[in-house]
Amino acid sequence: LPLRSVTLVDLSLPMLDRAAERIHAAAPAVAVTAIQSDIRETALPDAAFDVAVSAAALHHLRDDREWQHVFGAVYRALVPGGSFWISDIVTHQSSAVQRVMWQRYGEYLAALKGPEYRDQVFGYIDAEDTPRPLYWQIDLLARTGFREVEVLHKNSCFAAFGAIK
Repeated sequence: LPLRSVTLVDLSLPMLDRAAERIHAAAPAVAVTAIQSDIRETALPDAAFDVAVSAAALHHLRDDREWQHVFGAVYRALVPGGSFWISDIVTHQSSAVQRVMWQRYGEYLAALKGPEYRDQVFGYIDAEDTPRPLYWQIDLLARTGFREVEVLHKNSCFAAFGAIK
């Protein structure tokens, strides 16, 4: 189906503006609606969207209840056959694997901008974020009702994956 409209939800007005500009440049006929809001508090209409995309946002959810609420809200907002695609930081179920992957990510951050930057990023993640393991999120998608789940890519602490309603 041709894309007719896009609704964007984000806390950051600059991010919303940038996304709307990029969509308009790629598809000028597509109507773009931007909603500056926290996805945890936004009332999404039922069966209104063909596709939902989350990029580097879900790791900010706090407890299991918030994760369940957001996945459920997105599921209800999708039409039958609609899909939800996620690209985000993930943790690992095995503490040994998590330590190795976190060390490798820390080495990358330090090489990129120095150890202070690595410490700043890790400090922010510790204080503000609660990423979940990839398979935990896949299981939550299935428990929410999504019928098909796909892992598109996983590299160290990052994954791209999604599901079809």
